[in-house]
Amino acid sequence: MLKGKQSWVFQNRPVIAATGVSGGPFEANGRLAEDFDILHDDLWMGQDSYEKAHRILIEEACQIALKKENILEEDIHFFIAGDLINQITPTSLSARTNQIPYFGIFGACSTSMEGLALASFIINNQGAKYILTGASSHNAAVEKQFRYPTEYGGQKPPTAQWTITGAGVAIIKENVGSRNLPVTTSATIGKVVDMGLTDPFNMGGAMAPAAADTITAHFKDMQVDPSYYDLIVTGDLGEIGHNTTYELLTNAGLQIDKGKFQDCGLMIFKEDQPVNAGGSGAGCSSTVLYGHLLNQMKQGAYKRILVVATGALLSPLTFQQNETIPCIAHAVSIEMNN
Repeated sequence: MLKGKQSWVFQNRPVIAATGVSGGPFEANGRLAEDFDILHDDLWMGQDSYEKAHRILIEEACQIALKKENILEEDIHFFIAGDLINQITPTSLSARTNQIPYFGIFGACSTSMEGLALASFIINNQGAKYILTGASSHNAAVEKQFRYPTEYGGQKPPTAQWTITGAGVAIIKENVGSRNLPVTTSATIGKVVDMGLTDPFNMGGAMAPAAADTITAHFKDMQVDPSYYDLIVTGDLGEIGHNTTYELLTNAGLQIDKGKFQDCGLMIFKEDQPVNAGGSGAGCSSTVLYGHLLNQMKQGAYKRILVVATGALLSPLTFQQNETIPCIAHAVSIEMNN
């Protein structure tokens, strides 16, 4: 059901039935390592390219989720997922492997919530019984495409962020007799916001206005107060973007408890890891949500959360042509079905 101008309400409360989360060696040393299902000690993961290793991350996460739910690929009606590599080829090649009818999507680092929103909408309206959705990124593959190969050793400014090596997926299903599981209750679809920034080493600053715009739209459409949620978490704004978003929301009149306003890119790594402004990548919000945050909800730490994944919709080509950076954010509210 449409509510307000850009939000959906899921009256049938689709269930997040099972998840799969895979990661790399840097994540294995991070703050949330225990919330990953599988962690690799090598960025190559037995492959001869970083892009092929990226595909392995996705395939493993999908297989883990299927095993947890005790179903097979043929039981899944649709696979909705994406990544950051040109033409989302790692995800498409993983779809070649799992042979599930496939929607390949690209929302940059907002892809995780774009996929969850679409999956929830389809399930809510009885368009499928099971959907597999998620997002992923690989540090070395993404850095090679958008900046410099890691072997180059180029120095980054303090505003830069560290691309996550990880994949997070979830199986969304109909809510039939499901208890003590997280469910999706609404989604707010963001608009493209471009404030004229051009620095690819300050993604957080570029994405902050889009995050603030979507969060503001969510509370306007849903007609609830920020205190309704136990946690409002952005995808991968990092330190710069997170602080900027909080300031923008405060200036807009939204009073959010700063202790309940967090960022996945600031949660995933330890303070002594050299990630500059924090973590980023399409795998950032997907691994933190489908691993850590849902585990926390099941343990009773949170009853209601709002996850706002943010994405910078640039490409190597647009950067070379001196385009500014268009950004977007999508929000999904998740509650425990008690």
